[in-house]
Amino acid sequence: MANRIFNFSAGPCTLPLPALEKAQTEFVDYQGAGMSLTEMSHRGKHYDDVHYAAIANIREVLNVPESHDVLFIQGGATLQFAMVPLNLTIDGKSAEFLNTGTWVKKAIADAEKIGPTRMIWTGEPENFTRIPGNDEYKVGEDAAYLHICGNETIGGIEYHAYPDTSAVPLVADMSSHIMSRPIDWNKLDLAFAGAQKNLGPAGLALVIINKALLEKCKDGLPAYLSYKTHAAKDSLYNTPPVFAIYMMKLTIDWVKSEGGLAEMEKRALARSGALYDTIDSSDGWYRCPVDKASRSRMNVCFRLPTEELETTFIAEALEASFSGLKGHRSVGGCRASMYNAMPLEGAEKLADFMAEFKKKNA
Repeated sequence: MANRIFNFSAGPCTLPLPALEKAQTEFVDYQGAGMSLTEMSHRGKHYDDVHYAAIANIREVLNVPESHDVLFIQGGATLQFAMVPLNLTIDGKSAEFLNTGTWVKKAIADAEKIGPTRMIWTGEPENFTRIPGNDEYKVGEDAAYLHICGNETIGGIEYHAYPDTSAVPLVADMSSHIMSRPIDWNKLDLAFAGAQKNLGPAGLALVIINKALLEKCKDGLPAYLSYKTHAAKDSLYNTPPVFAIYMMKLTIDWVKSEGGLAEMEKRALARSGALYDTIDSSDGWYRCPVDKASRSRMNVCFRLPTEELETTFIAEALEASFSGLKGHRSVGGCRASMYNAMPLEGAEKLADFMAEFKKKNA
């Protein structure tokens, strides 16, 4: 489509064009039913097929073992900041956190309202510019779980390998890098992800939980806030976010057709590499504040010599059909978010634009 621009927004973000076009053709009259899928009963066959196909797709593409349940829960990742401690904080045990930025801090704030918490490492003194080394923290043997954010969209830092927590359950907020690389489920007991990055539109969280951990979850919670409720009803306890789950299915159909997680990882490395190479070869004119070993493949953050130049860069980039490059308001600067549906062409053209902008303004 000629009027499609390159959307570098952090989320909601660009979605696969084939998925959008498929939804467009089916939206008003779904498979000859004479009505939209969003108008149908969520107990009917049409939606039933979509729902269970979406779960099967998740299992296949993410290689989720039978030891883990796949759940769809409304409320996005933010609701999970409360659901995780509500379900997992038992017997007075502490929830532990590796504080790598904004999204872990939000999770800590909610967990503190529910039970005891411990922050066993924080990157705040270094302005959240790196992931901790394994020798910089010690997971308490009595911890209820350890919470991490796999990829911090605001700071542009990412775990490239998950911590080994021994017998302590590992909980990972994977909102902004799920579906971008293979996952070792032997290390993860609970993973959750807001949909609006690599999975589809907003309004839904994907939760993948080890069944052994699920059995230990707290009883007596309000029904909707209990993982056991959703697992027992195949995520159909109440009316699900039908359109969000339908779009997730179409998005994962696209991932499968494009080669799965191995191909998504290859593309993520190529996209981010194009921008990091441009930044690193600029003799310091462009500057990425993130430690090289912790750089995100999804969110490339960078600064220019002055804030005035950053404002000009963002404005001229938009004129050149590069949208969403303004950094988060809490940190400023520039940020290029490149999820699965961003074509390599977008990253390469942005890199060319950056080189030309430097030539004109240095």
